[in-house]
Amino acid sequence: MSVKQIHHVAYRCRDTKETVDFYRDMLGMEFKLAIAEDKVPSTGEPDPYMHVFLDAGNGNVLAFFELPNSPEMGRDEQTPAWVQHIAFEVGSFDELMAYKDKLEKAGIDVVGPTNHGIFDSIYFFDPNGHRLELAANKGTEEQLRKLKDVAEDMLEEWSRTRKAPKHAAWLHEL
Repeated sequence: MSVKQIHHVAYRCRDTKETVDFYRDMLGMEFKLAIAEDKVPSTGEPDPYMHVFLDAGNGNVLAFFELPNSPEMGRDEQTPAWVQHIAFEVGSFDELMAYKDKLEKAGIDVVGPTNHGIFDSIYFFDPNGHRLELAANKGTEEQLRKLKDVAEDMLEEWSRTRKAPKHAAWLHEL
């Protein structure tokens, strides 16, 4: 038995129309479907919601819930804003820069490009305050193999010492 793939990932949004428009117009995602309910199917709780689904490519689905009867949404204040994010892959560095230009022309603040060794990325926020990343891979098969070869050792060293493993430094040299 093994998991086949992610069916969908769901986040909360403030306004489903604004959210769908952003992901469709800014990132080119197809709006697949919307579900509106008065009760939560899994619990039976009375809690009206709108649930929308967007095609994030290759069978990946990004979903959002608008919850009009819940308190205003916020973020986990105990976690730095840069940690929780959704990363999407784009085809090339040129495409990454085209997205950066498009987003900035729409008035969206964009950080980057940032060189992560095996990929370059840009960062920005959606209308709900969710941090997004667009990433263009550039790692070679050899670089990816080297990273995989040290992954278990890095995890063990981190678990033992709770600090960056000595192997991590060479990642930025790739």
